[in-house]
Amino acid sequence: MKASVAGVVLAAGASRRLGQPKQLVMLEGETLLARTVRLAREAGAAPVLVVVGAQAELICAAVPADRATVVMNGEWEQGIASSIRAGVNALDATASGVLISACDQPRLSAAHLRGLIETLAAQCEPCIVASTYAGVRGIPAVFPREAFADLLALRGDKGARALLMQPPCPLIALPFEGGEVDIDRPDDLAELQ
Repeated sequence: MKASVAGVVLAAGASRRLGQPKQLVMLEGETLLARTVRLAREAGAAPVLVVVGAQAELICAAVPADRATVVMNGEWEQGIASSIRAGVNALDATASGVLISACDQPRLSAAHLRGLIETLAAQCEPCIVASTYAGVRGIPAVFPREAFADLLALRGDKGARALLMQPPCPLIALPFEGGEVDIDRPDDLAELQ
């Protein structure tokens, strides 16, 4: 199956627990948001869409315009599912799949994202390719077009985890060492630095 996989970076949250926009936290000379966009592009995702909501003007200014397209989520306060819907709704008809990622996983690599995309491309039938870490399935994950309706049906602040626990099609899990490390609280940021 030839996969043209688009990237959707979820960056609409308010980062309330962190007390500052996690999208703009600096890591090795670039913001977490710019880093996630770069990694998605290096992995082969195209186009890359960044879903923004809270502090949209500030976050939009940090999106590398030559590398990603901004998608506004006016319903971001309803939870992460609204951002997934906004991103999937913005995809064009040529995308055979979507790589969904967040910008708060500092151990993320282009190699891992490329592995997700290449695993999908190697399949004869539609399947989901998800990351596994700390005993759970999670994002980043690649969903085939056949699962877009399931993504669009998500509601609330649960994200895609429900689909990964009870997938609508076969699921392949790829280990993501360090995937459980994310930036949610000031302590997480302190440990990262």
